[in-house]
Amino acid sequence: MLVAVVSVKGSPGVTTFSVALAARWPAPSRTLLVEADPSGGDIGIRFWLEATPGLVSLAAAARHSEDPTLPWQHTQALPGGLPVVTAPPDADRARAALSALTSEPRGVLRAAANALDATVIVDCGRLDPGSVAAPIVRAADAMILLTRAHADDLAHLARRLPVLGRWTQHPAMMLVGEGYSPTEITRELGVSPLGRIPDDPRGAAVLCGRPGACSSRSGPARSRLGQAAHKVANLLLAAHAPSEAPVPQQGPAEQHPVPILRAVPGVPPAPVARGGLRLAPPLPHPQDAPGTGRMP
Repeated sequence: MLVAVVSVKGSPGVTTFSVALAARWPAPSRTLLVEADPSGGDIGIRFWLEATPGLVSLAAAARHSEDPTLPWQHTQALPGGLPVVTAPPDADRARAALSALTSEPRGVLRAAANALDATVIVDCGRLDPGSVAAPIVRAADAMILLTRAHADDLAHLARRLPVLGRWTQHPAMMLVGEGYSPTEITRELGVSPLGRIPDDPRGAAVLCGRPGACSSRSGPARSRLGQAAHKVANLLLAAHAPSEAPVPQQGPAEQHPVPILRAVPGVPPAPVARGGLRLAPPLPHPQDAPGTGRMP
């Protein structure tokens, strides 16, 4: 299973939550954490890891091999044993490595996630339309979107939902910090948050590698942040478990009323689909698009 963790408008905690999710992913799955933030990595610095192996060495090796075990060969271990592929802190080097890694036709991370009992958690950082991490999100089985719950953040998110709807069929939202309630956000955006990341400074400090932060009550298994990540992991596994029950057939979308969103300042009054994502505007016909000729 391949899970991408992203943010919009620089919502904090993507790396910390990615570490928590990977550390608390249920057994017996082998879990790998990959840092794929185009703005540069933090994990290596936080935990005093070596500069290599990591994302740069993995990208170089992927040019010559499609071995699904390749990402595991470029990991370092976090305290507790979690294997991680770290990104360089320099943004230019991180983007160059990601560009090389995502240019492979099959995708080495996708191949690793296809292996039996393997889960790959990828920290993709802030998700912009031109992000070099976008191919990873498109290939993922699930995407976890972290967002603040204030009006300005929701307004930015509302404008991104049509794009995200084209990138992934399995989005999940987690709220960060105070603001609008999950009920209000469900009503306004048509997307039901999985929950809210708890304010857990001690648990976050452990997951950030801060000296002296570890204790029996703040470790990933006992902290509020770790417990929330474990619940999210179980929800994702349940959502992607094979089901023998037949899927009910839905009628055409236009037969069902869709809400018009007006209450959150800055959120445009556009309809949302029954699946929870805002409907994207129709693409222009090639003959109607300016500067284009007839289709061959």
